[in-house]
Amino acid sequence: MNFIAILVAAIIPLLVGFIWYNQAVFGKVWMNAIGIDPESIKDEKPNMALIFGLSFLFALMLAMSLNPMVIHQMGIGSLLQGMKEAEADGAKIELLVNGVSVDYASRFRTFGHGALHGFIGGLFVVIPVIGTMSLYEKRGFKYIAITGGYWIVCFMLMGGVICGWK
Repeated sequence: MNFIAILVAAIIPLLVGFIWYNQAVFGKVWMNAIGIDPESIKDEKPNMALIFGLSFLFALMLAMSLNPMVIHQMGIGSLLQGMKEAEADGAKIELLVNGVSVDYASRFRTFGHGALHGFIGGLFVVIPVIGTMSLYEKRGFKYIAITGGYWIVCFMLMGGVICGWK
């Protein structure tokens, strides 16, 4: 795992959120979709340190979970982990894993490939979760589109950074 890439990827949802949920972009439409009047929240004083701190922690968790999704080379080690043959002949398995790692270390390790897998993850993981929650919370299509779109863009950028950063 490239922990620097994961830390950088974890910052992406915060940066994209500043733009995405800005009043000039999707902020007003999103607030209307969830039933918040922008004027009513001007006097509120939320604990921004807590909000941004937890947001970063959650983004860090997402970045760590995206890592094996966007980097195929991580699969060979997990495929062989715990196999009785691997325990019996550890040196042979280690040579195989190292050989595959060396020969195919940069195969599919591009920003675009990571972004593709981020898009797939966003489409097939995030959208169903947000969509299901939205049904029970009686939120409309605009909310699903804005929130789901935000996370798809974040997953694409995060996946691109994680996969492309060697």
